[in-house]
Amino acid sequence: MNDKPYDDREFEQVDFDCVGPDDELRVDQLCQSLLERFYRHLQINGHTPQQASDLAYSADLYLRDYVVDFARQVVVRPQPGIVRKFAAAWYITHTLDPESAVLEAHLRGVAELYRFLHGMHLISSDELAFLLEEASDVDYYRRRVESFCAIQTDGYIIWAAECPLSD
Repeated sequence: MNDKPYDDREFEQVDFDCVGPDDELRVDQLCQSLLERFYRHLQINGHTPQQASDLAYSADLYLRDYVVDFARQVVVRPQPGIVRKFAAAWYITHTLDPESAVLEAHLRGVAELYRFLHGMHLISSDELAFLLEEASDVDYYRRRVESFCAIQTDGYIIWAAECPLSD
């Protein structure tokens, strides 16, 4: 992360609403502040600076690149399937050489991020439960990576149909 002063303000769910192009930069900056706070939270709760950095990096990839930029979802209003689509499709197709171990590390960061958001009362217990369940399905995601790497000729269409990125 960077050495900017710690943003100690409280976040509200409505802060993350993005209704137009002008809001995109504001939401991105808000996500950066949230991730800085997450990074510090991890250290306060016993993670080494390197562990906190790794988890925050994974959370950043997921949050800003996938949830906000690609999926166009509101960070604090997660929809069922959001983690599954990230892990079983988006990460795999948006990574030059997808690896299960790297994906599993990202999923640990995603799970910690959602625990943090729950602790801040930005997501509900029910939302946390389905998000953690989706993040824990590592055997399925491992098979998805392996099957993607084994695709030949026109097999991508069948592979992509199993877990489509869009509804």
